[in-house]
Amino acid sequence: MFSNSVNQNSSQSGVVLPPMHRLPLVITALGLSLLILPISPWPSFLISGFGLFLLLQSFTLRLKFTSEELVVLQLGRELRRFPFKKWISWRILLPKLPGLLYFREEASPHLLPILFDTKMLEEQLKLHVGKLQIQEELKEKD
Repeated sequence: MFSNSVNQNSSQSGVVLPPMHRLPLVITALGLSLLILPISPWPSFLISGFGLFLLLQSFTLRLKFTSEELVVLQLGRELRRFPFKKWISWRILLPKLPGLLYFREEASPHLLPILFDTKMLEEQLKLHVGKLQIQEELKEKD
């Protein structure tokens, strides 16, 4: 249904992650399912609208990993660069769900919904900034 292959961009070396539409579709379906409840339709409209916004973003946004930075592209146009040398830490939150990517740069933290293949995203992060990954705290043994 959706391509799970990594796109290689030959004009500028790097790996571009393919989109995953699961998170926006789940949010939209959740919002629409609220319509059957005997409550105001506004929560349904707001949640479904947010899901549709994320669905649009999943079609237009791409993440590109180069050897030195993470580049956010929209419709092939560069929006922002995040040089790896400025990263302090990163972590994928709720990885079993289509979750969130948290990363902190020297200047500020960032929290992005994962609109890409989570496994491929994690592979690229480990390849480029693996040592900065925030590990889950080890549980104390009784």
